[in-house]
Amino acid sequence: QNRFAMQFRDQWPAIPGAFVSFAFAADQYLGSLNSGIGLIATRDQAGSGALSSTNFALQYAYEIRLKHKVYLRPAMQFGYVSRSVDYSKLVFNDQLSRGSDLSTYAHFDGKKVGYADLGSGLLLFTPQMWFGFAIQHMNEPNQSLLLEDESRLPRQLNVHGGYRFKLRTGGMVRKDPQSIVAAFNYRSQGKFDQLDIGAYYERDPIFAGVWYRGLPLKAYRPGYQNNDALALVAGFKKGDWRFGYSYDITISRLAINSGGAHEITTIYEFADKRKKKSMARRRVVPCAKF
Repeated sequence: QNRFAMQFRDQWPAIPGAFVSFAFAADQYLGSLNSGIGLIATRDQAGSGALSSTNFALQYAYEIRLKHKVYLRPAMQFGYVSRSVDYSKLVFNDQLSRGSDLSTYAHFDGKKVGYADLGSGLLLFTPQMWFGFAIQHMNEPNQSLLLEDESRLPRQLNVHGGYRFKLRTGGMVRKDPQSIVAAFNYRSQGKFDQLDIGAYYERDPIFAGVWYRGLPLKAYRPGYQNNDALALVAGFKKGDWRFGYSYDITISRLAINSGGAHEITTIYEFADKRKKKSMARRRVVPCAKF
């Protein structure tokens, strides 16, 4: 089976210099090798200085059968990141003090930095549940845009999991299977962390759900609660295509001033018709469609 995915996200569009992200992903399951390979390409642009990051990563995962319907998948990721900033869009203190349009940092304009970025992960799953963790930026690369400086990217820990509840009526599964999928994703990097927790309702060809992002019992500073957003998610399936849309309702102090966030996802899956029956029986992680 082949799968391609594209994603666009516009975060806080009402704020000048907001965050815009593009992503493309492709993966292939290699049944004869008990393996899977993948490719991810992302492009992020943020801030009035047009700080941009481009990331290309290759992924490999191997499947281990622990016992009947219980599987373990260790994985590795090898990536390369390129970062740059448009200094002409920034205003420095020497420009303000001298009243000049030119800055002593002007000679840095157009410079880029690149670095290798390594990650790994482990996933345990059954037909109903999954649980795993991943470590990003294992090599803590130097992401500084100034050659003489050092700015190490801290390792990021991700812990995620979920459970798929099949809905039944009169002890029988409906003709059109229905499920509720509850899931979470916890991330920690440096002194910051975040929890995403939510649930989906699925009944082909549609799905809908809601997610909460934040840690309400933790405040980084007095009076600044760690509440970020509620994300409303909906989508549908048409043939080999899946389409999804989500909107973030900001619940932090930015509130309506942020404009929320819009995210659009498109997924295309296809396979040789002769393999479709065997594919239906293969081990599939029961996570949410999006």
